[in-house]
Amino acid sequence: MIGALMIRELTTRFGRENIGFLWIMVEPLLFAGLVGLVWRFMHGPEEHGVSVIAFVATGYIPLTLFRHAVSRALGIFTANGSLMYHRQIKILDFVLVRFLIEMIGTMMAYVFIATLLIAIGEFPVPHDIGYLLVGFVIYAFFTLSICLMVAPLSEMSEVLEKFMPVTVYIMVPFSGTFTMVSWLAPGAQEIMLYSPPVSAMELMRYGIFGDRVTPHFDVPYAIGVSMVCMLVGLVLCRRIRKTLVVE
Repeated sequence: MIGALMIRELTTRFGRENIGFLWIMVEPLLFAGLVGLVWRFMHGPEEHGVSVIAFVATGYIPLTLFRHAVSRALGIFTANGSLMYHRQIKILDFVLVRFLIEMIGTMMAYVFIATLLIAIGEFPVPHDIGYLLVGFVIYAFFTLSICLMVAPLSEMSEVLEKFMPVTVYIMVPFSGTFTMVSWLAPGAQEIMLYSPPVSAMELMRYGIFGDRVTPHFDVPYAIGVSMVCMLVGLVLCRRIRKTLVVE
């Protein structure tokens, strides 16, 4: 069922012309590439001992996962309400399908841009794949938990749909996208670690750059906050299911 819904979603969004579903990879690549080039022009080839382009790419591509997944979760139940006629389809399937599509696209973009930059000497060979994967999983888990909250809340209030795009951009300085915790003042370091994506980003960056960076992370806290958000989201989804009109 999930596979069928993913095919339907991909066909609806990207069609069968040009490069089709590969756009899910190209879009994050374009954003990360352009932002990386701007930062290289502004800050030079390296900053704090790491490649500027590699640093921006490792931060901005995961950020696109959060931004796109949360944005796609808005009004998702109303847009797919007609499919609820089929008893096999549950409302959680809609959130999961759109999240998986964005996650797969982000993973493809990450691997592609890393391979390309390694070939031209702008990206290091990953220091520890384990740290990289654990960080990405935690980041994706947090993103999914937020999507599960946003999806039902957007059905309860139209105001959320108007403010959410701005809210997503406000998260940028609190996601560790463009900085390491160790580069900040001690007081700012404590504040940053209250944000679960920061721990995930620090893990990914250590997996890539190794001892060139000094990571700060709190894995139990990041997972705990994500689990609480997911529980709240599941409760809200259950509540909205009772009021959802099936056409």
